[in-house]
Amino acid sequence: MQELTFVDLFSGAGGLALGIEKAGFKNLATVEIDKYASATLKKNRPNWNVLNDDIQNITSSPETIRKKFKVDGELDLLTGGVPCQAFSHAGKRLGLEDTRGTLFYHYAKCVEVLKPKVFLFENVRGMLTHDNGNTFKLIQEVLSDTGYKIEYKILNAWDYDTPQKRERLIIIGVRNDLDISYKYPEPLEYKPVLKDVLPAPKSEGIKYSAKKEKIIHIVPMGGNWKSIPQDIAKEYMGAAYNSSGGKTGYLKRLDLNAPSATILTSPSQKQTDRCHPTEDRPLTVRETARIQRFPDNWEFVGSVANKYKQIGNAVPVSLAYHLGLSIKDAILNK
Repeated sequence: MQELTFVDLFSGAGGLALGIEKAGFKNLATVEIDKYASATLKKNRPNWNVLNDDIQNITSSPETIRKKFKVDGELDLLTGGVPCQAFSHAGKRLGLEDTRGTLFYHYAKCVEVLKPKVFLFENVRGMLTHDNGNTFKLIQEVLSDTGYKIEYKILNAWDYDTPQKRERLIIIGVRNDLDISYKYPEPLEYKPVLKDVLPAPKSEGIKYSAKKEKIIHIVPMGGNWKSIPQDIAKEYMGAAYNSSGGKTGYLKRLDLNAPSATILTSPSQKQTDRCHPTEDRPLTVRETARIQRFPDNWEFVGSVANKYKQIGNAVPVSLAYHLGLSIKDAILNK
């Protein structure tokens, strides 16, 4: 079997890279600027070429890119996604004007220099509509100009063995000179729910205040602020009670018989609670990791808050795995 290689940019705690590796690709390099996420990668994959560096330092010249990534021949796959706050509905929505948004150009630079057979670029679905679609149009143009046929699709991780509703924009580029036909992975027949991954091994986690714990106690499984006496909900929510929108994240208790809401970087923000289905507490570190499909032996480095952040920012391992399989099939069956 031909050994396929990949390089992963903006790797975080390794959800995307781990799934691609599981699909049969050899990791040549991962790049992550955050020291805790990099430490997580090094701890779990000491054999990986983990670069704890600013991507801008690596893309200073074509020679530096190839040397740092240890790419001697032809690279099969380049993966990664620019930190999504610049394009997210939850962020400032400044797109490429946001300094984080300009990191996209460094991704495009790596595509241009390394000329992988295929690239995978993932982000939030909000990128599609930012600035009336102009941001995404520019991104498509930049990637196309590097010599690639571009396809894109919104995938829900729940369709790919992830007990969580989590939509991501997946852009696939195939080099123009190659006769490779790519097809996105078909949704799986069975869609997992929380009872498929809970209980998880015991682990650290944050707690609610005594006041909030008392309120969350009366929220039924699968319920939220709408499920309790409205005088209590109104006092808890304050001015937000009369604001527009569904506000479904307030006092949100998850349901064992349903997928989790999207795992975020903290399970207990006032507007986006992720309360355990049957216990009066937020999800633990290990529980959130399981919902993101990290294996139980994947250890996270840093404070509890930092571990939640790493997990919440990750691509679900199972989604990455099925994308990896579809890309491998496309390359090997060309």
